[in-house]
Amino acid sequence: MQDPCQLVRKSFGDPVAADLRYVVKSVVGEENFVDMTPNFSNNFCCGGGGGFLQSGYAEERRAYGKVKLDQILTTKADYCITPCHNCHAQVHDLSEHYEAGYHTVHLWTLICLSLGVLGENERVYLGPDLADVNMPPGAEE
Repeated sequence: MQDPCQLVRKSFGDPVAADLRYVVKSVVGEENFVDMTPNFSNNFCCGGGGGFLQSGYAEERRAYGKVKLDQILTTKADYCITPCHNCHAQVHDLSEHYEAGYHTVHLWTLICLSLGVLGENERVYLGPDLADVNMPPGAEE
């Protein structure tokens, strides 16, 4: 799971990072949770925040984000969960650009999926293993 800079390091600190992990483990099951190292306030920046994502310097942003990419790949996880929109866009772009093969999913997507309220059109970032989980009745037709 990505610890967003603005929320964790610059604002609420490790207590909110622990709260995020509690939610994620509740949704996916503790046995399916793989944490990055380092984590919490020491986690690496994704490289997309602070306006960098919209700056137009894609090559530089991706080069900076390579540290995050390598950190994600070390986990061997199939998904990287991101609570932040900028982190989501950057981490997803890194996977696509470097053909890393992991899926990037926003935390709210997993929460909605677990509650059975995630619509068919909101599943674009889910892999085939999750794409049909808790599909609303009649959505497949």
